Amino acid sequence: MVESFRYAPPQAPGLLKEQKPHTAPQAPGLLKEQKPHTAPQAPGLLKEQKPHTAPQAPGLLKEQKPHVAPQAPGLLKEQKPHVAPQSPGLLKEQKPHVAPQSPGLLKEQKPHVAPQAPGLLKEQRPAELSILAGRRRVVARPDFLITVADTAAEHATYRAMRYREFVEQQQLFDRTDLDDTDGDPRTVVLVATLPDGAIAGGVRVAPMRWDGSADTEDIGWWFGSRLVVADPGHAAGIGPALVRAACAHIEQQGALRFDATVQDRYARMFRRLGWDDCGAGPVIAGQAHREMRWPVHRIQRTVDGTKAVLAEALAPFAEQDGGLGAAGFRGDDGVPLPGTDVIAACDAIIPSMIERDPEWAGWCSVLVNINDLSAMGARPIGLLDAVGAPTTSHLTRIIRGISAAARAWQTPVLGGHTQVGVPSALSVTALGTTPSPLRAGGGAVGDTVTLHADLGGSWRPGYHDRQWDSTSSRSSDELRAMAGHLARVGPASAKDVSMAGIAGTLGMLAEASGTGAELDVTAVPRPNDASMGAWLTCFPGYAMLSTDRPGRRAGVPVPDALTIADCGRLTSEPGVRLRWPDGAVTVAVASTVTGLGAA
Repeated sequence: MVESFRYAPPQAPGLLKEQKPHTAPQAPGLLKEQKPHTAPQAPGLLKEQKPHTAPQAPGLLKEQKPHVAPQAPGLLKEQKPHVAPQSPGLLKEQKPHVAPQSPGLLKEQKPHVAPQAPGLLKEQRPAELSILAGRRRVVARPDFLITVADTAAEHATYRAMRYREFVEQQQLFDRTDLDDTDGDPRTVVLVATLPDGAIAGGVRVAPMRWDGSADTEDIGWWFGSRLVVADPGHAAGIGPALVRAACAHIEQQGALRFDATVQDRYARMFRRLGWDDCGAGPVIAGQAHREMRWPVHRIQRTVDGTKAVLAEALAPFAEQDGGLGAAGFRGDDGVPLPGTDVIAACDAIIPSMIERDPEWAGWCSVLVNINDLSAMGARPIGLLDAVGAPTTSHLTRIIRGISAAARAWQTPVLGGHTQVGVPSALSVTALGTTPSPLRAGGGAVGDTVTLHADLGGSWRPGYHDRQWDSTSSRSSDELRAMAGHLARVGPASAKDVSMAGIAGTLGMLAEASGTGAELDVTAVPRPNDASMGAWLTCFPGYAMLSTDRPGRRAGVPVPDALTIADCGRLTSEPGVRLRWPDGAVTVAVASTVTGLGAA
């Protein structure tokens, strides 16, 4: 080991044609020849390797002579005494005097071996610390894999670990730590399994029983509990890894809130992992606890990915006279044409959707524009389309979808632009009429927020948790009745739910009204097959948000396909917050959504 580093410091990357005896490790390049005692070489094509050659770069190495320098990661079948490490590749034979090995499967390491790279180290001696390596010794962490426990044996092992830790050792419980959560079929247990199959730790996560019943609706509020590690003294990293895995799992399940009650001594670990400390918790068997909460940013990410750039991107339009619409209509779904009762709306479909499902893209190009007119209280009178497609076949499929939707809403395509032999592109402009358009910016602090949504249908194949298809199975009469619904209601403000989702769209309405908003999670109507997280962030087919003075709602007939519910209020604080049944309030959108400001 010592010879590899004694006489020459490592060389910087470059093209190394020759390396002299005792040369330190070389950086990546193309190595044509390597002389005796040469230090490790970076990746390249090695035609010949002489005796005493230092480590070789990745490739197919047919033979490597004694005094070879340290080896990079790979599968090492045999390692002789004092041989210096080799770089990655397929090593058929390695001679004596092997130096420290890098990560991999190490069967034997002799005294005086140079510092080893991360991996499974059976022994480390003082001589292993090379001053050139610049690494400090750390406790090796065991390899483990975290999975969902799906066998009775895994669940039994996890519960036995809990019993030893919480009942026998900590004496937090008298006879058992089992509770109703263990019997909830929705409870998920995550376990950390070592390479030999032994379970080294576990944690459980489950929906909160917020109303105390056994069949409590999952409203997106989950909690974690019973975190246990088999041998805390020799299981570095397993506890934090289980916590991180639990956070990832609940977000995949559509949760928007994740809580845990932890002992005071572990609160610091949770804070380091990014959890918020919500204050003192209960004292259990003399052990003080803290209430911790994982900040779920799903709604904020959706908003940032769809609407946050608008103010900066549209700034040149805002500088023009009349730019971005008439006063009072900035940020609206459509725009009144000055001097007329015509409302114009325009939407485009993302290219990947046009490529993947051209008929559905064509249908949606009409759907989103009709929804825009509906939110303005306008009756649709015509459509204009602009379509680009790589082939005639693809163009035909797009047009087929547009035509089907135009017939369903009984709104003709008046004209447009069509081009073939270009990348897929699709946008539609819709025209409608109303003598008194509804505004997104008509809300005021204290107004009641109402959701009008079609909960029928299902997730669109290929767009699970992102696009709810409530319209393609509806009749023309049902679609037209829903399209005219808000015009009959006449609320103070209204907006159709866009790609920002229900929560993000509520934030846009509040921004246009110069307010913030609060959503009561348990009052939001949603389909049975949609998690709360997915429903508040997806495109829902037909869904409208409106606000009005408390207690005021027009007594007009409601279309059979619609579900209508009051589910929030406008507030003085910017952004969107979620109110939970225990009275807690969490931030969904920290501030304004678009940056365009009040209408």
